Amino acid sequence: MHRFSIGFGKPLWTRVGRDGTEYVLAAIPLGGYVSMLDERAEDVAPEQVHAALNRKPVWQKIAVAAAGPAANVMFALVVYWAMFMVGKPDFQPVIGQVSGLSAEAGLSSGMRVTAIDGVPIDAWSEVGMAIFEGALYRRDVGVSVREPDGTTSEHNVRLGGIGQDIADDQLGALLGLQRLQPALVGQVVAGAAGAVAGLRSGDLILSVDGESVTDFDALRGTLQRQARDGEVALLIERGGERQRLLARPIATVEDGKTVFRLGIGAGFRHDHVRRFGPLAAVPAAINEAWTVTTKSLQFLKDMLVGALSTKHLTGPIAIAQVANLSANEGLPWFLGFLGAVSLGLAILNLLPIPILDGGHILYYLIELIKGSPVSERTLVAGQYVGLAMLSGLIGLAFFNDISGLLH
Repeated sequence: MHRFSIGFGKPLWTRVGRDGTEYVLAAIPLGGYVSMLDERAEDVAPEQVHAALNRKPVWQKIAVAAAGPAANVMFALVVYWAMFMVGKPDFQPVIGQVSGLSAEAGLSSGMRVTAIDGVPIDAWSEVGMAIFEGALYRRDVGVSVREPDGTTSEHNVRLGGIGQDIADDQLGALLGLQRLQPALVGQVVAGAAGAVAGLRSGDLILSVDGESVTDFDALRGTLQRQARDGEVALLIERGGERQRLLARPIATVEDGKTVFRLGIGAGFRHDHVRRFGPLAAVPAAINEAWTVTTKSLQFLKDMLVGALSTKHLTGPIAIAQVANLSANEGLPWFLGFLGAVSLGLAILNLLPIPILDGGHILYYLIELIKGSPVSERTLVAGQYVGLAMLSGLIGLAFFNDISGLLH
């Protein structure tokens, strides 16, 4: 090895190891690279010829090229293991308010999703991913549910009829599916009716004037009905104990209608955690890595054949946005994000594009078959082709990122 660099550009810190390898910390922290000792790229001292990459057996060359993606996969497995050890918080897959295509399919509040297209469902994030995937591909989705009375039923959400001109950010409203969101108080506006009544962030509202409240959306409707007489009695749960508070909602006129408000925002509390012990977290991490990898490969294939729009290819801007969102959700979600990015890098580097690890492996496989290395002319031509393909890929990703920001 000639140089091992973390980052690109101007070296900020350099150290030469006993074996002559130059270890570098560079200015641009976007990945890194390994520069191998190779007679085809530079003059190699006679005493170092035995260490040159071009003198190594083909299987060693393949192993060297595959080492980077393998490290990405191992890192993903480690962070997924840590994620399941810490415990990934989520929500129970219980349906809240429905409208649009979900209502047309017969789904209703209180139903618990047990499977989608025959795949068992354990958490609300899995519901969102499966439904959104169906919407992306414009295919109908079968939803299995258990109703509040314990009976089971099957529902078909007709996503196949969604027009291709519908933007991704419009799919949610068209689908009309929300999770059950208990009437948990989040922000309390100072001086508003809720604050005057004594409501605090974290309070759970159970009823208004004796009318039971199932979720935060239902609270709005209940409040409009019960507040017309002025004062309302709120039954809340705080710290495991129930209390009664009296509130006088403030009436405002919106679009010609009188609306009563307490001046509170919705809060949330995770009610489901995927957590495993040290041993059980190992197969869970492997399964998570396998799922992410197969899904990524499927998306990539479908974009190449035109079954999925290339507008879903994203770059560093979108990645930074997702990183921020996952970090706000807590450490387990951020670890899951890191694992997905690491697997994405492994897949990218294994693509058979010259200058990437996958391109080098392709050259070595050709060498294995023909019995001799590919010519330098082929290598140079491949580098130009690889640079053009990679530049196009990066350009498309940046274009999609910027288009997303503008819209």
